Amino acid sequence: MSETSAPTTEQLRQWDKRHVWHPFTQMSEWERDEQIIITRGEGCWLIDTDGTRYLDGVASMWTNVHGHCQRELNEALKQQVDRLEHSTLLGLASEQSIILAARLAEITPSGLDRFFYSDNGSTAMEVAVKMAYQYHVHVGKPERSRFITFRNAYHGDTIGAVSVGGIGIYHSTFKPLMFETILAPSPYCYRCELGCSRHLCSMECIDALETLMKENAGSIAGLVIEPLVQGAGGMIVQPAGFLRMVRELCDRYEILMIADEVATGFGRTGTMFACQHEDVVPDIMAISKGIAAGYLPLAATVTGDKVYSAFLGSYSELKTFFHGHTFTGNPLACAVALKSLELFDENNLLVELQYKVAKLKLRLADFESMPHVGDVRQCGLAAGIELVVDTESGTPYPWEDKVGIKVCLEARRRGVFSRPLGNTIVIFPPLVISNSEMDFLMDVLYESIKTVTE
Repeated sequence: MSETSAPTTEQLRQWDKRHVWHPFTQMSEWERDEQIIITRGEGCWLIDTDGTRYLDGVASMWTNVHGHCQRELNEALKQQVDRLEHSTLLGLASEQSIILAARLAEITPSGLDRFFYSDNGSTAMEVAVKMAYQYHVHVGKPERSRFITFRNAYHGDTIGAVSVGGIGIYHSTFKPLMFETILAPSPYCYRCELGCSRHLCSMECIDALETLMKENAGSIAGLVIEPLVQGAGGMIVQPAGFLRMVRELCDRYEILMIADEVATGFGRTGTMFACQHEDVVPDIMAISKGIAAGYLPLAATVTGDKVYSAFLGSYSELKTFFHGHTFTGNPLACAVALKSLELFDENNLLVELQYKVAKLKLRLADFESMPHVGDVRQCGLAAGIELVVDTESGTPYPWEDKVGIKVCLEARRRGVFSRPLGNTIVIFPPLVISNSEMDFLMDVLYESIKTVTE
């Protein structure tokens, strides 16, 4: 490699195909195509090595909040890197992690004010699962070792997170490595696995959930849920009141409620955290993605005194939570996260977001009459458009037809970067997307769906 000249786009493509293994990607297909290579970002846009601009329709894997290369966030990072790049939390405290925890405690659901830092959503969920089990051990109930999870759930890709997931195409390969869970019906109203109609729904899935709790009474450590919307399962939006009823059942059967707010936290659903829509306070909550505005890996598992106090004791009692990560509480990530929270306030972002949520709802209505759109789902500034062969029967396209992928490739040709979830087209832009950018995004997706399906 030359030290004096930058590699060409073609050189980068060759090196990428030769050396980089991409996530969730069939590499034999990847290597056949000419892929775009991103080199810069401006606001809601990504820019490739040839200068072509793409609207970031998925907020760079659901992380971006304030846009790419946001000046105030850049400055916060630069200032911190000149002071301290990293210091361990094992045996030391760290200024930025302390300030961030105190700030987060002001905005998390009431009583959730103990923060165990890690570096991504999957590890935050691993922490939550281990924490929930060890809690029961310390309170004298080690037999409570099982977890209730939901079909179509996704909580990350480490083995513990995979075990509490419920998407066969992602997880079934690793079944011999996974611990067994109790699978509850997904509140997927368009394709209700209990055979109910969404127009006549009486929350039969809640009744089924309670039956599972009764049948396994005394053995359940926790219930794991993505509040309001199951993201990777296809942007599946839960019916109003579902989350509140789950909380009530967990209280009734003394089960710890673990809320995975990795994707839904930090404004995505219209409130800072999704649980706040129904005034639900989980026992444990995992947060990541938007926490550092898409800049750096950062996550936290949040709990309150009920769980935290069970881990307190003398050194000899071995009540310590034996878990940790090398970059726990990284000062660079924490500094950016602090500045991101400041921008929420300075830009009145949660209030401004309501207008964008309403505009998205208005634009989504255009898709409902398309001949191959079976269902349109929205929660805040997140939405899914499910494509089907036939709207009357709801017959899905065979997954191997890659209809969702074809739509996203067509959108890319028109200047929008998106990634599908099977046959569901995802809308998940940075929270600062403008009205004109929203119109461009929705126009491109509409034309792309039309081109591919008709």
